[in-house]
Formats: sequence, structure tokens, C-alpha cells
Amino acid sequence: MGREEHLVELVDDDGRVLGETTVAAAHQPPGRLHRAFSVLLVDPDGRVLLQQRAAVKTRFPLRWANSCCGHPLPGQSLTDAANRRLAEELGLGAVDLTEVGVYLYYAEDPATGRVEFEYDHVLRAEVPADLPTRPDPDEVADLRWVDPVAVLADLDTDPRAYAPWLGGVVNRLLHPVGVARSGAPADEAPERSGGR
Repeated sequence: MGREEHLVELVDDDGRVLGETTVAAAHQPPGRLHRAFSVLLVDPDGRVLLQQRAAVKTRFPLRWANSCCGHPLPGQSLTDAANRRLAEELGLGAVDLTEVGVYLYYAEDPATGRVEFEYDHVLRAEVPADLPTRPDPDEVADLRWVDPVAVLADLDTDPRAYAPWLGGVVNRLLHPVGVARSGAPADEAPERSGGR
């Protein structure tokens, strides 16, 4: 079974499960709000590992994004799902993950027509800077360590080089909070304070 056929949890604005659908169906316009996660690996100097998404990705290919991201299977714990994807994308063993907040966002990919409408749990893990990775070329084009504040500044000058969710994910890392929202259609998910 391909990754696009995996099941994801459909959720409401508060993260309550409403049902399930496939990854492919959740990302078809106009998009269906579903549970996801974004992992940021942080080194002892506070830098974060970014990955450049592979050219074959169906959403936002070749854009720089957080260390790893994905969707838990229905009923799967976030840490189990995130460690599964860290192994698949970066060839890593299990790491100790901490949730730092949730970022609800909506973004349309102009290149592929696919939609991201995600209730995104932001997870962080402390790792050594010389972390041995074996990136899967079907998932990851490149990796680099960067200062998170510099990432936010660069997002303002060159936003199309980055995945549209990266700013909100980095903000959750720097300023842990509950749910923050960005780009959600007004009739789907009203803005709350704290969004970027």
C-alpha cells in the first residue's frame, strides 16, 4: 500500500476525531481537516534540522521544511507515528519526543493543486549535532542545520523556498502554546489569537 492510501484521522477545530479517510482524499481540494505532526530535531546549540522535500513529493516538493512530518494512523500515538516517519525519512532510531503545541493551517500548493488542511501537533527532540542520518531520496533532497530565528527571518524574504507550515511550526518551538491557526478558510476554522 502506498503512503497516499494510508488512513488519517479527520478532526474538528479542537482535534476531536470525526472519522477517517485516505491521505490522498484528505489533500484533494478543498481539503479536509485531519491530524498530522511536524517534528523538529534540535541540537545542543539550539539549531534545528531542516529537510528539503524530495522532488517526487505530491505536496510542496523541493521546499525546505521541518525535520520530518507525517500523519498518525487512526488511533496511533503521535510519538509512535513520528518515530516511524523519522526512521522512514531519515533512517533514525527512536528519539524522545515532546509536544510543544498545535498549529492548525491551510495551504494550497500552486504547483500540484493539492491542499494541506492540518491539525498539526508540533513535536521536538533534543539530538546531537553529529546525528547520523540516512535520508531516503524519495523523501528528502537535502538536509541542513539552521538557527530557528534565522529561518523565520528568511521566511519573510523568500517564502516560496519553504513549506507554508514551517513558520508556524518554528513559532510553536520558540513559543510553546496551545492551538495557533494560519490560513484556514473563515467558514472552516475561525482565527484565534496567537496565530501567525
